[in-house]
Order: sequence, then C-alpha cells, then structure tokens
Amino acid sequence: MQCALKFACSAAPPSSASIAPLLFPNTHNKKKKLRNGCSIRAELSDDNDPLLQAAINSASLRFHETHRQDPLFIDPYAGCFVSTHTQMDMETKAKQYCIATKFIDDKLLSTVNHMDGLKQVVLLSDGMDTRPYRLNWPSSTIMFDISPLRVFQKAAEKLDGVGAKIPQRCLFLHVPLETPNIQETLVTKGFNGTRPSVWAIQGLPLMTLVSFEEILLTVSGMAMKGCLFFGELPAWLAETGIGNKSSTKKWINNIFMSYGFKVDMISYDEVAKRLSKVVKPGDYEKILFVAEQLRCSDDQMETWRKELQRVDEDGDEEGFEDL
Repeated sequence: MQCALKFACSAAPPSSASIAPLLFPNTHNKKKKLRNGCSIRAELSDDNDPLLQAAINSASLRFHETHRQDPLFIDPYAGCFVSTHTQMDMETKAKQYCIATKFIDDKLLSTVNHMDGLKQVVLLSDGMDTRPYRLNWPSSTIMFDISPLRVFQKAAEKLDGVGAKIPQRCLFLHVPLETPNIQETLVTKGFNGTRPSVWAIQGLPLMTLVSFEEILLTVSGMAMKGCLFFGELPAWLAETGIGNKSSTKKWINNIFMSYGFKVDMISYDEVAKRLSKVVKPGDYEKILFVAEQLRCSDDQMETWRKELQRVDEDGDEEGFEDL
C-alpha cells in the first residue's frame, strides 16, 4: 500500500498526493504580491507559527506538571522549550492532558516490554515529544517520530543544547509530516511491517477528518495483526463525522472498524481514579482511545503471497517430473 497523509477535505478515496501544500499552504515560503507587480516573501517566524506555539503550550503543561509536589510524570526536558515564568490558566485541561500523557507513557512501555527482539515505536506528535529521551526504553527499540519538520528541528536544537540523549542501544528517527509518502519513508528508514510495532498519537496536527482517515490507512497498512494504536484525538473529528445525532462512541467504533481496528474509548475519569487523582468537571475537547489491529499488514500479506507462490511453483515442478 502506497499511502501518504493527505490533509484536506475530499470525497475522493485516499491517495499518495503530497500533504505539504494542503497542511501548510506555502506558509514557509509564502509570497505576497504588490501593486507594482513585485513580490515579497513572508517568512514564518516563531511568534506566528501556530504549530510551534501549540507544541510549546503542551510542553508548558508538562513543565508545570513536572514541578508539582506530586507529579504524574517527570519531563526533565520540557523546560528547555518554555519560559520558566509561563503562567497556565487552564487547570482542568492541563490535568486531563497530563493524565492522558501518563496513560500513553505507561501504555507504550508496557507494550514494548512484552515485545521480543526489535521493538518498533511510531510516535505521531507535535514535534516536541520528549518520550524518546525521558522514558526508560528497553534495548533494541527503534523510535520513529512523525511530526512537522520545522517544530521538530527547533525542538532538536533545544534538546541538543541541554544534552538530551536517547537510551543506549536504541535508535530515534524523524519522518517529516510534510513528506509526500509517509509509509514509503518509514520503510526507507527501516520500519518492518513483519515485526511488531506500537503506534501512539498525541499532538499531531489534524486539520480535517480525511487527514485522520489517512493516518488510519497508514497504520492499518503497516502494523501487524494484534498491534496497538492509542492516544488522543480532537473531539471535533466525531462532530465532523456524525453531526449531533449519533454518539461519539458509535462514530469512533465505525471509523476504526472500517480500517480494521477494534477500538475502546478510555474515560479520563477512570484513568484519573487509577492514578489517585481527581479531574474537575469541565470541557476537554479530546478523545482518549486504544485500538487493536485486526488485519494483517501489507508486508505480512506480501510475505504470504510469495510463500503461496513458491509452494505453487514447487508443486508444478513436482507434477512435471512425474510426467
């Protein structure tokens, strides 16, 4: 399956067209035409880059959680992305974001620790995901981060400046979200669809429902049967798909099943109780989920196809010898 993440609304089926002009409509090299026919180049700066600012806001939440008296997790690198005097006025949303972060952290580690041999982790992130550096990954773990290139580069500079290192005998690779063909790039960088993998999403910019369906298509084509895909999704996806008549649970079941996944919605309140925390009532526009791949990956199907072809060819040769 040759698939790219295409971020635009369309009634057509997914294709391998580039997402760059759709997700980022020439924002890095946008030209404004003047009346005299000349043009100037409007460069994206740190202050007017919405993806960078969104990633910094999330890092701020992790920074403040780290410095609580009883933190859910420790992110020693979040501080290099934010100002120490940053003030947060989103108590409810901050708490739920941190509960989701802790849930994803624990789910990632529990999953990879049950894998034998090479362990493949794919993080669909905002570009400032510090999990490759702050989590205790077992040896032979290869991590792929799919995120906006500019944000990732800014984060990499900051992390390098504070001496952040991934665990020994692990590998960390970046796949730019703007890449024309995400699946092909993952394979080029070493992803193996005949080996177990785990996929987690938190913070990845999603502009349309179609963009999320492209992600499902990619994960469905690359993850082996039984592999997990979990994380956070914006709640507006369900509103886009079902309007006000059907429940979010019904929507999420339908869309995941259409790509071969069995999915469960996870209650933030239940996760908070297990962590001995209390979440105040309030609107939080995210959906926490865990999905299991029910289909075989493209690589698995190709391997079996070749094996069946070999068996058929061997049978033909034996039949010819009998003649």
